[in-house]
Amino acid sequence: MPPALRLLAYPAIALAGLIAIVLSIAVIVVALAYPNLPSLEVLTDYRPKIPLRVYSADGHLIGEFGEERRAVVSINDVPDIMKQAILAAEDDRFYQHIGIDYAGILRAASSNLLSGGKKQGASTITQQVARNFFLTTEKTYTRKLYEALLSLKIESSLNKDQIFELYINQIFLGQRAYGFGAAAQIYFGKPLQQISIAEAAMLAGLPKAPSAYNPIANPRRAKIRQQYVLRRMRELSYISDSQYEHALKEPIVIKRELTEYAVNAEFVAEMARQIAAERFPDDVYTRGMKVYTTLIKAEQEAAYHSLRKGVLDYDRRHGYRGAESYLDMKDVQSEQDEHIDVMLQEVNDAGDLLPALVLSADSKQIRTYIKGGELVTLSGDAIKFAAKMLDDKAPANKRIKRGAIIRVNKDQNGKWQISQLPEVESAFVAVDPKDGAIRALVGGFDFNRNKFNHVTQAWRQPGSSFKPFIYSAALEKGFHPGSMIADEPIVISAGETGSQAWQPKNYDGKYDGPMSMRTALAKSKNMVSIRLLQAIGTQYAQDYVSRFGFDADKHPPYLTMALGAGSVTPWQMVTGYAIFANGGFRVTPYAVREIRDEKGRVLAQASGPQAGDESNRVLDPRNAFLSDTMMRDVTISGTAARTSSQLKRHDLAGKTGTTNEYVDAWFCGYQATVAGCAWVGFDQPKNLGGRETGGVAAMPIWIGYMATALKDVPQQLPTPPSGLSPLGSSYVYSENQPTTPAASAVEETAVAPPDQQTPLD
Repeated sequence: MPPALRLLAYPAIALAGLIAIVLSIAVIVVALAYPNLPSLEVLTDYRPKIPLRVYSADGHLIGEFGEERRAVVSINDVPDIMKQAILAAEDDRFYQHIGIDYAGILRAASSNLLSGGKKQGASTITQQVARNFFLTTEKTYTRKLYEALLSLKIESSLNKDQIFELYINQIFLGQRAYGFGAAAQIYFGKPLQQISIAEAAMLAGLPKAPSAYNPIANPRRAKIRQQYVLRRMRELSYISDSQYEHALKEPIVIKRELTEYAVNAEFVAEMARQIAAERFPDDVYTRGMKVYTTLIKAEQEAAYHSLRKGVLDYDRRHGYRGAESYLDMKDVQSEQDEHIDVMLQEVNDAGDLLPALVLSADSKQIRTYIKGGELVTLSGDAIKFAAKMLDDKAPANKRIKRGAIIRVNKDQNGKWQISQLPEVESAFVAVDPKDGAIRALVGGFDFNRNKFNHVTQAWRQPGSSFKPFIYSAALEKGFHPGSMIADEPIVISAGETGSQAWQPKNYDGKYDGPMSMRTALAKSKNMVSIRLLQAIGTQYAQDYVSRFGFDADKHPPYLTMALGAGSVTPWQMVTGYAIFANGGFRVTPYAVREIRDEKGRVLAQASGPQAGDESNRVLDPRNAFLSDTMMRDVTISGTAARTSSQLKRHDLAGKTGTTNEYVDAWFCGYQATVAGCAWVGFDQPKNLGGRETGGVAAMPIWIGYMATALKDVPQQLPTPPSGLSPLGSSYVYSENQPTTPAASAVEETAVAPPDQQTPLD
């Protein structure tokens, strides 16, 4: 062999030997590693962690619970534009390579070499599936080797569409969203099948860095990433030039309230979660159980919006308190500065009360940046509510100035106005009197700010809304609606109280002399209620009210019981009023109708007492009827007359309630098909402010709900039961009538010490 040829041959032989050695080592490594690869059963029998989902009775999602939010979709249900956006962003040669894209690796290596660093990756969709299901994200050669081998194994076991479907459903996309189905719902509030090209491109940009390209936390970065994906889609001829231009200009509306579902029912969703977790503690948040509540969407929304309106109306009556907080503006260079979005992420939303950063302010206008990116200038009537806090003399820690955080919402005309987070709380609950099914429940103004459920957990004094139960007890003792009782001052001596003399008063300070029980309830006369309780006895009344679902120990046997000085929850109150509504039957309120597993099989189902079943009767039908007629007078000519006039019907019954010093405001009432109760007050009990009675603060919430609940429901008045005889415009017992008690007490009556007494309306 010539020397020159020998010089070339030796290096070639050495290189070939080296290659052979490397290949041999690689074959040995693969041979040793491949058998140790994990089984693909988790892929072939894919069972993702599906959260617990809670629905209204009419099938609308109201909440979901679990670490991973998912909406598993079949590859056939994924729109082509979504598939193309993912391929453009992540792996455009997915349907051509074998799991490892050698061309992509060479392209990435060349790009990284030219740019002087590792700036471009080459992971395929198959490799990402391998990583997400089996491997960690650590950057080691061993992990890379296993990833490559797993990708080859996956490709040999599954077809391309199966792999793509796994990717689409498993990939993490921020905000606890796993899979593109969940992400479409979370970010845009719509199913995957309804997204646009622009929205598909934004979702497809998320896998690379879900935090950095999150359109909620980083809208500008998300937009830049979206534009890149759209360019790639055009380069790959997935979209035309005109589609590309249109998608670039399309405004993206991000659903920023992450707890927003089809129905505003967070309190009931939480109640349902607790029930499901108690019944099925194992895997309750991963096995895809579905809880169906008794809520009706339209009625729940009516209750939610009516309560919020009632609270905000109350809040506006009592004036603006000033800026919520202040942000440091030293890094903000312009109205569109990205620092604003970052700073506002720390300020929580509160439904439609959005946080806004004040960019500038004077006595005539406020320039604001509303969380979400909208720039709005408020002036005129929009800032009238907060005018005193725009003055230079306003307290420095409350004045509206640059850097202040304020709240804004839209008025009935859709125009922005300044508002504020209310300090007062409220609750509303409505039930079906036939079986106790909860038709609507709002446990407070804003679940995300205060998760305390005031419907089930708030023990408050009921005020005069408790009087119907005392009147019912009096009917049981032989009184009737026409019985005449003196509306005159009462003085209980110190000797009787064991402390100091008690001299209760009527709400209006007026006394009208002898009047019928019917008139006294309509006018909410305290003196008549006290005299009735004196006549029937406090111990009897304490025992009697327990049949309505009240705790006897929460209602001590004192005369103050006549004024609602005990403790109740709105849940108990609506339970009691439902008995009047259904003619005397005790039903148990419930919010969960059934629980189903992931295959739709019923795991648990509600069952309880029904109206009409005589074994559940707790009230004589005559008593229920007479109580109803008296409470109907309350809504026609008494303290709640506004209910009948505004709802334009005369089959409503109910009672207002206001406690001493205007601490609690109530309205509880019903129509034959639905009973509801509204409450307004502070968590730390204090005065609600001048003349904030139940009729002013609480009753509008009840009316707002009933306007929806009773729409298209015909008027229906109860038929007098047997055993009643007409007496003037009313009725009396015609058989089995107890002896009418004398004006004095029929048993020894206790009087609470004055510091426990509560004069009410």
